[in-house]
Amino acid sequence: MIGRTGNESRDSVAMIVQIARMYHEQNMTQPAIAEQLRISQSRVSRWLKQAVEMGIVRTVVLPPEGVHPELEEQLVRRYGLRQALVVESSGDERSTMWALGAAAATYLEATLANGARVGFSSWSETLLATVDSMVPLKHRRAESIVQIMGGVGQPEAQLKATELTFRLARIAGGTPMFLPTPGIVATSSAREALFQDPNVVETAQSWERLTDVLVGIGSVTPSPLLQVSGNAVSEAQMRTLRELGAVGDVAMRFFDADGRPIDTEFNDLVVGIGVEALLKTPRRVGIAGGARKFEAIRGALRGGWVDVIVTDLETAQALVADS
Repeated sequence: MIGRTGNESRDSVAMIVQIARMYHEQNMTQPAIAEQLRISQSRVSRWLKQAVEMGIVRTVVLPPEGVHPELEEQLVRRYGLRQALVVESSGDERSTMWALGAAAATYLEATLANGARVGFSSWSETLLATVDSMVPLKHRRAESIVQIMGGVGQPEAQLKATELTFRLARIAGGTPMFLPTPGIVATSSAREALFQDPNVVETAQSWERLTDVLVGIGSVTPSPLLQVSGNAVSEAQMRTLRELGAVGDVAMRFFDADGRPIDTEFNDLVVGIGVEALLKTPRRVGIAGGARKFEAIRGALRGGWVDVIVTDLETAQALVADS
């Protein structure tokens, strides 16, 4: 309902309406309005502000088809996120991964701050799609791109993790910091030995100073990519994790349906960032979607493993509808 905010006369309200029409409908500038009506520019500015306060001018945002701001806002409120991005895809898993990667690439290109120290959990379908979709940034943004987990799978797949870290560093203009190790080893003593290497120590120490992490969200059912690359988690280990309630992982740190970390001896076999360092990183961007990963994504959001989520429309709707 349009009303008066003070003691405006009918004539002054008429002037406010006239100025509002000139500014918003005729695209006249404030100086041009002031000159034509022979009033001060400060008065034009004040009356335009009053037009909003009185409800004469109302701002309406009309999102184009394929953009879902209300759903994104619901995700943010429900899970206490910094931001959510929802994308549409054709439905099959591969198309979904590439749609997510394209959206994440656009987001990173727009929001990566100068001097960022980005932790990169490399070698997943969505992260591969993200890097493939990015274009070199015009101005140097990142200070460093840091590998936060060793390579997973067969040796040739582990090398691809390093390659992907290097590619992102080149795109973002940052210095790459590699973790040239397996992501999972056979014994805790083997892990301890790796952390005696000066190069590993330097990379691991940088995990405490990260400003951002970019991660996929894994499910307890291995992705097709991980199956082809050689699943580094044995069936016996996975069985134990499932029995303890694991629904998913971020950088091979497993959690249950409520996002609580699963504490097992398996954690001592992972060569990568720890839970504490991961969760204290200021911005944690998760890129994941598809029905197979619903429980994992929900657990990651509930537990605060990520505070920015890039996901598909169907998964976002299910996350919001979940009681």
